[in-house]
Amino acid sequence: MSWSIVHHGAVDGVTGSCHQLTLPDGASVLVDCGLFQGAETSPDGSAGFGRLQIGFDVRPVIALVVTHVHIDHVGRLPYLLAAGFKGPVVCSEASAELLPMVMRDALEVGFTRDRALIERVVAQLKRQIVPLPYRSWLTLRASGGGRSGLKVKLQPAGHILGSAYVEFDLIADASGPAVAAERTAAPSAQASAEPAASGAVRRPRPRPQRIVFSGDLGAPYTPLLPAPKSPFRADVLVLESTYGDRNHESRRTRRERLRAMCEHAFANRGTLLIPAFSIGRTQELLYELEAIIHQHVQRPAARGLPWGEVDILVDSPLAADFTAGYARLKRHWDAEARRTLARGRHPLAFEQLTTVSSHDDHLRTVAHLARTAYPAIVIAASGMCSGGRIVNYLKAMLGDARHDVLFCGYQAAGTPGRTIQTYGPRGGWVELDGQRITIRAGVHTLGGYSAHADQRDLLNFVGRMRHAPGQIRIVHGDEPAKQRLATLLRREHPDAQVIIPRG
Repeated sequence: MSWSIVHHGAVDGVTGSCHQLTLPDGASVLVDCGLFQGAETSPDGSAGFGRLQIGFDVRPVIALVVTHVHIDHVGRLPYLLAAGFKGPVVCSEASAELLPMVMRDALEVGFTRDRALIERVVAQLKRQIVPLPYRSWLTLRASGGGRSGLKVKLQPAGHILGSAYVEFDLIADASGPAVAAERTAAPSAQASAEPAASGAVRRPRPRPQRIVFSGDLGAPYTPLLPAPKSPFRADVLVLESTYGDRNHESRRTRRERLRAMCEHAFANRGTLLIPAFSIGRTQELLYELEAIIHQHVQRPAARGLPWGEVDILVDSPLAADFTAGYARLKRHWDAEARRTLARGRHPLAFEQLTTVSSHDDHLRTVAHLARTAYPAIVIAASGMCSGGRIVNYLKAMLGDARHDVLFCGYQAAGTPGRTIQTYGPRGGWVELDGQRITIRAGVHTLGGYSAHADQRDLLNFVGRMRHAPGQIRIVHGDEPAKQRLATLLRREHPDAQVIIPRG
């Protein structure tokens, strides 16, 4: 039996990431175990939004490796534990601190309000978490006795704090017959024989197969985080393709567009609503808004409203917790962000920033902004408008032309965010909590703030490897994005086998 890869999610879209690498002897390891969102489901149809069960046998799974803590990559982890998985949950050191917070929130929102049960699940997860420093190898399984060995290493991915791409070395059992790589993988290099001390000749030891999972790669110049660097080599690469068909704006351009969109909303004496995930996007937006205020503090954001007096509201207790976590983990920030701190500025805790914590305060804030159209910026989850506090803002304010909605991240098919993004500029409508809302607010998209690598970055990630992969498996993208990226990769790497797995 050769090794194989099965994709349990993020194969027909961008959510539900879950990939299973099975070794020649049948043991396996999972990379991520994420939640499906919108209209997306698992390839076998057994899991989707609202249907969260694990549809595969977890008994052979010896470890779960987490690329990062976004819900579409870890949201089904409680169900994996419930299915009987008791192995290590390997993740970066920063993810190890953030993951329990994500799981506690996911359980409260989508599973149970039983505090004792939630704490038991979180406690079990903490016992299974294995923090792994970047660039360090961890042996998940030693080879020998007919078993293949497996080592794992995490490298910074630049997507959110703690995000990683994953390098596996699959090591053949040196005591038995040589293990062949999967037919579609690149052939392993020839290993030279060397004499043993007894005078006998050892069997050639094949080079380990290097299998790389990109997870979600970040764009260069993402606020707060260093850009990802390509691995030295890969025999097989499982590559995301979220923006495989387009390129982002430059950081300077997108910051200026962000400022211009804020000023447009304020000119109408309205509120700018920004749906954003609690971890990653919220902190990046705060970083950029602090920079805009610092640069334009005396400049008017609207008549009678200088930038120095603009109110920015983060309406999400979870986002506030993660922002505090980002601050604690500033050793993982990039050099630019650390220099900003050294100058006495606090990009995640500045004077104009207010956190809305309690549910009662949230409801009062929604009512006040809807009634008065007070000029402010509201950042609230969820990023795809499929739940969370942003929904109450949208229900109260989408029908008022004084307000604006700004999308800074990817909107999956079937989510309210995609509907608003698509039909809002045409004067369409969206259904929220069973209520049909006519969209009169301005709707804008600022793709440059995506935390995902764009087409150019994905091509560079492959092209800058010293030894390019023999096989590239394209996942985590809509069909046009996957097809366009595949075409370009085949053109730039004619010797590689480029595959788009199907569900």
